[in-house]
Amino acid sequence: MDPASLRAAVEAAIAAAAPGADVSRLEAGRPLREQVDLDSLDWLNVVTALGERLGIAIPEADYGHLDTLDKIVGYLAPRLAHPGLPAAPASAELPDARHRVRGTEVEIRPMRADDKPLEADFVRRLSSESRYERFMATVRELSPAKLAYLTEVDQVRHVALVAVADPGGTPAIVGVVRYVVDPAGRSCEFAIAIDDGWHHSGLAGILMGHLVEVARARGLEAMEGFVLAANPAMLRLARQLGFASHHDPGDRDTVRVALDLRHRRGPFRGGI
Repeated sequence: MDPASLRAAVEAAIAAAAPGADVSRLEAGRPLREQVDLDSLDWLNVVTALGERLGIAIPEADYGHLDTLDKIVGYLAPRLAHPGLPAAPASAELPDARHRVRGTEVEIRPMRADDKPLEADFVRRLSSESRYERFMATVRELSPAKLAYLTEVDQVRHVALVAVADPGGTPAIVGVVRYVVDPAGRSCEFAIAIDDGWHHSGLAGILMGHLVEVARARGLEAMEGFVLAANPAMLRLARQLGFASHHDPGDRDTVRVALDLRHRRGPFRGGI
């Protein structure tokens, strides 16, 4: 079941429990109890009905964490796609934090499906060099399919965090980090892109620090990525974060960096 169909199933379950609710107006990231008049028992019935309809056992201990559309879809999607694999704990929360970077307040939060316009604009603003470093290909405009892939993430098997700033009153994504979990569910591969105007600000280190903590809290054992050999700033950041570099004699253009998440380092204080 794709994310849109799963979201529709969640909305249908809510509509059945609260017939007067306009589910078409629900905000994906806002607590549902603030938007729908449901008491605790009704809410338990919604979650139970969803689990029964989809054939998924949802532990009661997780009910309290499934309080938004995004969290419910993110919790259920990987269990449907990989029924033999345990889903990441719902209690391993994604960050919603604020940092001051170069005197500007930046919000670090999960990527949302409605971030498509912000994500498309972010990629357009990147220099050709930064786009190549991120996608390892010449990209100017994201296709609708690629944009959907980058924004419609389940936040379990595919986790994406954004840095949003609005110094002029118009929110803009200025950085994105993400990881995708491997089929075995034990390690993940990361990717990062930073707005050119925010290079060397420390934002990359902040974002990567949050991403590493999410992966570690969710029980992943390793994180790896592929960095262009001609990108010394990213290689330096990876080294500061504790990643080891692995050079392939047959590929001089890229360097594989890997971090053992089972061993925690002290707080990261560097960054680019």
